[in-house]
Amino acid sequence: MLILLVVAVVLGITIGLILPRVNGGVGRLTGRYTATGDAAQTLQSLTVDDHSRPGRQYRRESFGFKETDADGNGCNVREDVLTRDLTDLRTTTPGGCKVASGRLQDPYTGRTIEFVRGPKTSSAVQIDHVVALENAWRSGASKWDTARRYRFGNDPYNLLAVDGPANQAKGSASADYWLPENKDYQCSYVARQIGVKDKYSLSVTSSEKQAMLAVLHTCPGQPLPQDR
Repeated sequence: MLILLVVAVVLGITIGLILPRVNGGVGRLTGRYTATGDAAQTLQSLTVDDHSRPGRQYRRESFGFKETDADGNGCNVREDVLTRDLTDLRTTTPGGCKVASGRLQDPYTGRTIEFVRGPKTSSAVQIDHVVALENAWRSGASKWDTARRYRFGNDPYNLLAVDGPANQAKGSASADYWLPENKDYQCSYVARQIGVKDKYSLSVTSSEKQAMLAVLHTCPGQPLPQDR
């Protein structure tokens, strides 16, 4: 009898943990997609569009990454983001733009990366568009003019220095297909995506919104990151 009782308890716990994840209806009933805070409220205000523009019409070059200098400091945006996100920074020349080395506490993996500029080493740290350019294209950017696309493609609010392999693994995925392996950063990551989509009036899909809510459910009161 005791064995049967233990089996029943284990089975009940297992079902309780797994079923909300595999069944959206059950997840809603159990509150898995309820969330509080500025990020959650802003997410609710975004347009939901499940009929996005075909990706085959997307071209990365349309966003002009590293082709503008909005702050007028003479440095391209990759160098600006490296300067912002790395510590123990050294440049190739005193007061210059190009980052020679530095240390990144990578938000996506939680690991520390020692960055050294070079043909075989620079790719260890890459600049990620938190809302991927192709995702932006599918959720409204296909209708923008060139100036707005360039603004988006070079906006520091949507850019992070991150682990190169993690950035490659993400590709153009939205939150329903990819989240950082560093669980401690997932709430901040989703909140930044929501902040970017709100800033540029981009839409989300039903699946994307549900995935975001599931993450925000784990961090009540999650704020939006400040635009900087």
